[in-house]
Amino acid sequence: TGPLKDMNFSVPEGGGMRFIYQFTSEPPAVSFRATGEKDGIIDFVPKTGILYLNGSLDWETKAVHRLQVESLDEKGNIVKGPYTVTIHVEDINDNPPEFDQIKYTGVVRQNSRPGKPFMYVHATDRDDPTTPHGQLTYSILHHFPNPYTEMLFQIDSVTGAISPSPMGSYYLDPQKQDTFTLVVTAKDMAGMTTNAFTSSADVIITVKESLWKAPPTIHIQENSTQIYPVNISQVHSNEPDVIYDLFEKEKLPRLPFSIDQNGVIYVTEPLDREEKDTYTFFVVTKDNEGELVDKPLHIHVTVEDINDNPPVCQQAVTVLEVQENEGGGSNIGTVFATDMDKEGTLNSRLQFKIQSQVPAVPASDLFFIQQDTGILQLISSSLNKRIASNYSLKVLVTDAVFQTICDVQIHVIDINDRIPIFEKSDYHNVTVAESLPVGTVILEIQATDGDEPATGSSYIIYQVKEGDPNNTFIIETDPETNRGFVKINKALDFEAAPVYNLVINATNPEPLVPGVQYNSSSLTLFKVFVTNVDEPPVFHKTVYKRKVSEDIPVNTLVMTVEAYDPEGDTKIVLKEAQGKHAQYFACRKRLFCKNNAAQKSKTTLILHLDDVNDNPPLLAMDYPPFFCYPLSGGERAFLQATDADEQWYSTFTFSLAGDMNTRNNWEISKVNATHAYLSPKHANIEEKVYNIPVIINDNGKPPLERKVNLEVNVCKCSSEKSCF
Repeated sequence: TGPLKDMNFSVPEGGGMRFIYQFTSEPPAVSFRATGEKDGIIDFVPKTGILYLNGSLDWETKAVHRLQVESLDEKGNIVKGPYTVTIHVEDINDNPPEFDQIKYTGVVRQNSRPGKPFMYVHATDRDDPTTPHGQLTYSILHHFPNPYTEMLFQIDSVTGAISPSPMGSYYLDPQKQDTFTLVVTAKDMAGMTTNAFTSSADVIITVKESLWKAPPTIHIQENSTQIYPVNISQVHSNEPDVIYDLFEKEKLPRLPFSIDQNGVIYVTEPLDREEKDTYTFFVVTKDNEGELVDKPLHIHVTVEDINDNPPVCQQAVTVLEVQENEGGGSNIGTVFATDMDKEGTLNSRLQFKIQSQVPAVPASDLFFIQQDTGILQLISSSLNKRIASNYSLKVLVTDAVFQTICDVQIHVIDINDRIPIFEKSDYHNVTVAESLPVGTVILEIQATDGDEPATGSSYIIYQVKEGDPNNTFIIETDPETNRGFVKINKALDFEAAPVYNLVINATNPEPLVPGVQYNSSSLTLFKVFVTNVDEPPVFHKTVYKRKVSEDIPVNTLVMTVEAYDPEGDTKIVLKEAQGKHAQYFACRKRLFCKNNAAQKSKTTLILHLDDVNDNPPLLAMDYPPFFCYPLSGGERAFLQATDADEQWYSTFTFSLAGDMNTRNNWEISKVNATHAYLSPKHANIEEKVYNIPVIINDNGKPPLERKVNLEVNVCKCSSEKSCF
């Protein structure tokens, strides 16, 4: 209740009869009057001033009711007012969503871009749209059929836009399934409560074949005389109003293709297959913002060959050799030519024909060429180097359109029908000292050959045929004169072989013709006498090695060194050891020299010493450790031990010796194999110099020990952390 004034009331819709307010009167007012938008639901008691509802308000019918209220005296005159009373109807969620269609139909293309809408559904709710009561969310309830684990379609929960899902973009195929039914729901309360109203509608979707397809491989004839650009293909996007463009894959200097905004692909200039026989590029579609609309299409172009290249001789002049005794039908060589037109087609098929032969003796048709291979053959065995040593052929090479002349030179080479003949059948003997060095020429020999000079038929190879089983000698040929030089190939040894009875033969690298054989004219004799030279002794080994422990006793025999006299008649004396460490060794002479003692030899002795643990550890410190007084805790000094022995023995243990007082105040902790920390056990260490006995052991068997009295200073420190 309250006095008459302008007032606002908020009343939820529905709910039936209810009391709203009672106005109180002030004299001389005795009653009230209410006019305005009562709509048969809002009522007023004039005597008492009670404002009430006699039914239910409906927000969807009227959201605001406005009344004018005034107070009256006994005569009906207005005392106060009129005042405005406004009743706001509050919405409640009492209306379900309603789709604007009972059933929706839509069409989607195969391979459409995921997330690109192809249709929309729409629903409304009569409740207040400014509250969750009228705010709708969309979802897909069912998907018929649903052959995969994920749905092939998706819906925007706010806009109701339906599009292919990523899986649908990949798997939608009208050949497998061309129709789908979706059950789409609209839910009010912004989908936030289970008490919301939900409505549904069916969506029938037809899948059609994609328009966005790459054309089959495009074939373009090279060097076409058409007017450019030439239409070669066309592509179609599934989406309208897209921008077509080409994307180059190979990064060519220029791409001889273009596309217009209807998707028509053009070749812009003549193509040359011999320059490039295939092209690969992509067609893309973009929206007005430059974003890709469809997946790029792979375009393949093949340039078709035409016969526009003549045959080309592989060599300016093809040079061949044939022996004068070559039989009829023998292959003497091949004429090679190429054609840049497409391999394996009639455009590049080559055929060969002999156009001319010079000289035409002893006949004008001595040679034959295979038409499709270019292989040259002899027709008969009538070649004679004395009649003609060279022939020139003109070979006509043709394809279906062009022809080329290839030059061929044929050299008739001499046959090996003459054997080498020595100028002497016996070179008697030569005497050489066994000390002559390897490579020394001891004799020159000569044979001659009547075949054509500077050919394999006349070149002479000299070999020792008999009398030299160990290849002590070698014979080299001067290619200009065919003269042979007998050289020492291995060291001579009078004691092993004082005499060599050599048989030397002369042959050609080219085989002899049938019916001709080497005979005694190609052999010569030669005797070598080796003279003795007094040689120095020879040790059995070039290097003597031995490994011993470094603590080996004096006068211990460490190795035996032996030598012999190549002459076989002299005894050897091992005289002395020489070198950097020779003072540590002594030779025990074993034999006495009987003859020439001037011949001496040396060998190398290598003695490896194994280390033994014979050095106790040492404490390696640049200055005594100190600690700043008073101690704060955590201080420690770094100790390091070293050992002159090998590293094998350089793993150390550290410990404290001395009385219990030392152990109560100090401790040692190991850091690694060579280091440890010395630290106070507590902070109550007095200020003075301490002598701390430290024991260091290495890891030898048995271990060696060293005891060190370590002077440790506990002192007041300067700012530089050193004792005053």
